[in-house]
Amino acid sequence: MRILEPASDDPLLTDYFHLTDVALRRRLEPAGGLYLAESTTVIERAIAAGHVPRSVLTRAAWLPDLERILAPHPDVPVVVGSDESLQAVTGFHLHRGAIAAMHRPPLPTLADVLAGARRVVVLEDLVDHTNVGAVFRSVAALGADAVLVTERCADPLYRRSVRVSMGAVLQVPWTRLPGWRTAAPALREAGFVTAALALTDSARSLDELAADPPERLALLLGTEGDGLSRAAIAVADTVVRIPMHHGIDSLNVAAAAAVALWALRVR
Repeated sequence: MRILEPASDDPLLTDYFHLTDVALRRRLEPAGGLYLAESTTVIERAIAAGHVPRSVLTRAAWLPDLERILAPHPDVPVVVGSDESLQAVTGFHLHRGAIAAMHRPPLPTLADVLAGARRVVVLEDLVDHTNVGAVFRSVAALGADAVLVTERCADPLYRRSVRVSMGAVLQVPWTRLPGWRTAAPALREAGFVTAALALTDSARSLDELAADPPERLALLLGTEGDGLSRAAIAVADTVVRIPMHHGIDSLNVAAAAAVALWALRVR
């Protein structure tokens, strides 16, 4: 662990500049092959998952924890500063101890993610990183095996997704899904029944599907507001809806995922 002080011309800090600018962050992370892990807990889980840190920003109080966490990577530079200097770099108060720029691991193939899986969740075009993180947390907590995200879905490795998931995005296998023309046959060939969670006239009750669930099931969930696209519903083997009361027709996508995963869990 190499301890440095923040300097305005330090190229290490460019990974963290203007952290609150969403457009810059989206451009920086995929193009640079990086993501940002916030908090010592998340950094530790990322390293345990085999991810490699590029640098760390922190306050002095967290150095003992980081020395232990970064022991497998003794040459990683750690920039230590005051609350004021670190906030000037990141754009927000670093109250979770530390933030690290991590090298993104290559995404696994769809076949690798599906191998041995019995319950997977497919997220189509979600835009809210908080919802993505919450779904990953439910997947981990309720015993599902993997998450597949469409090309336009919010980034699971965006720092808010990682934080909300409590690091589950670093533990749950996931990958990007190709278009439905390719994805639907691939899921079917892997032995999965696809169930779209949607409000259609032909939708079955979740209770009905849960009474006799298939051996391998892919649960499709759509974007906030509009839900699943027509293309996704068209390729699904079945459409299900969660029974509701008091005139409410739907739940937040993350809540709906948790309910459906619990009902359809492998017993």
